[in-house]
Amino acid sequence: MTFSYQVEQQSNLEIIHLAGELIDKMQASELSTKVDEYISENKTKIIFDLKELKYINSSGLNIMINILSRVRKAGGEIVITNVSRRVNELLIITKLNTVFTVTESLELALSKFK
Repeated sequence: MTFSYQVEQQSNLEIIHLAGELIDKMQASELSTKVDEYISENKTKIIFDLKELKYINSSGLNIMINILSRVRKAGGEIVITNVSRRVNELLIITKLNTVFTVTESLELALSKFK
């Protein structure tokens, strides 16, 4: 399974729906470029919806950390939502659940920006 994403805009938010397996930096190069475009346009309120993300490894986590760092440096925030049990366990083991804002639903993620 490959990695893909779709973008949905809601008022002043960018919702990025991740799908597949995020295991390689090359897979996410387009996503990283897209986020850099958002930063340059001062669109720094982003939700990563992981509902369709089946697998992520340490390289995938590193990609997400790098994106989060760039967004926060620009004064923004990323909220992660709809995390599978497997991905959530990985976030807990790596203690990244204390770095990222993680919510159980898209509605809760949206409320973090109100």
